[in-house]
Amino acid sequence: MKIMYSMLCLALLIVGCKAEPDNSANDLFAKNSETVLKSISDWENETPDYSIYAENSVALSTHFGAEVDTVMIHSEEAKASDKAFLAKYDFKFMTNPPILLPGVNADTKLPDGSVRYYGAWEVTLPATDSTEAKSGIIKLYNSFDFDENGKIIYQQGYGDYSGLMMYLNE
Repeated sequence: MKIMYSMLCLALLIVGCKAEPDNSANDLFAKNSETVLKSISDWENETPDYSIYAENSVALSTHFGAEVDTVMIHSEEAKASDKAFLAKYDFKFMTNPPILLPGVNADTKLPDGSVRYYGAWEVTLPATDSTEAKSGIIKLYNSFDFDENGKIIYQQGYGDYSGLMMYLNE
């Protein structure tokens, strides 16, 4: 009987001394999710805020026929391209509320505070004097990795961009 009581006490001691779970990745994910939501809202409102990106941040070029594989987000060329794109098209995020998912470190497979989302965007080519407005919906997967300062360091998005542009501009 003494052995059973000793085992019970030992089990209670082990269970009682368990370390608190490490929620740092969840906390980072929550904080970084706010940045991603801001990015979505900024794009809808045609007011990109490059301050949410690290100075050395890059975006992976995933569309068919891309001449370069990555784009420096803070480059004047990238900003001019965004400005021209936003001047030509209107954007509305259709997935409400956005479905944000935690990402994992590619090496450790553990949550790392990165953010992914699957969502649908309606892209509209506005009407002109000689054409009617034309819209298409593109389903996207986007991922955002962050640096130690909470700035986006790496962004990539996958969807049929080429097909959407062909449809809107035919």
